[in-house]
Amino acid sequence: MNIQKDGKNVTSRREWIEKLVESKGKVDIEELASHFGVSSMTIRRDLMHLEEHNKLIRTHGGAVAPSSLIGETPYAQKQTEYLMEKQLIAKQACTLVPEGATILVDSGTTTLELIKLLKDRNDLTIVTNDITIAAELVNASPKCIVTGGELQSGVGALFGPQTEGMIRELHVDLFFLGAHAVDEAAGVTAPTLEKAAIKKRMMEAAQTTWLICDSSKFSKRAFANVCQLTKLEGIITDANFFTSFKHENYHDNMVIAQA
Repeated sequence: MNIQKDGKNVTSRREWIEKLVESKGKVDIEELASHFGVSSMTIRRDLMHLEEHNKLIRTHGGAVAPSSLIGETPYAQKQTEYLMEKQLIAKQACTLVPEGATILVDSGTTTLELIKLLKDRNDLTIVTNDITIAAELVNASPKCIVTGGELQSGVGALFGPQTEGMIRELHVDLFFLGAHAVDEAAGVTAPTLEKAAIKKRMMEAAQTTWLICDSSKFSKRAFANVCQLTKLEGIITDANFFTSFKHENYHDNMVIAQA
């Protein structure tokens, strides 16, 4: 796509940035500044203006098209994606669970792999809003508490006022948070307000929160905010993280699960 270098005309420049985002899906601040012959701060103001008009979503170092927001993924699809990475992450997460702990476990396939490794421990109490995780614990050793609430068809997560109300009554040692999307600036986000609300309540109920997710979830945003990354005790992910990202941009306590 050929872009005219009318960098000094604010309206023209912003129109071209909007067209670039639409055609390429994302833009980089430094590249735009060089192309239009203006400062990086000028481009940041342009991106802020365009975001205010719902033309793009700002990211660290650039912006993406609004269509870049990720939605819900069907459970059957998630279950087979990055399975080895999820198993390694789960193995690492197991080391964080102390004897006699009460833990909250978020819905998701990475957390399911964690539960598979914990189900022989009779010293644990596990609270979850995921019926697949609960089913895994039917004939297992830990005490299992299911939050109740409305069932999300095709996913298996429980949500809604009943779920939130039950979680508000709890205080647990540790919460393992799953994620649909993790971004340097936006933090952890979820595809719906309802899911984000449940995750927030779980964080409030826990003394400590660890995010466990595979590296495909990074540099992505979903619709609803869950938390900034500074609210986490740490993040556990897989070694593929280093092929695209720098850990210092996400969290000081970044644990990489190794085989």
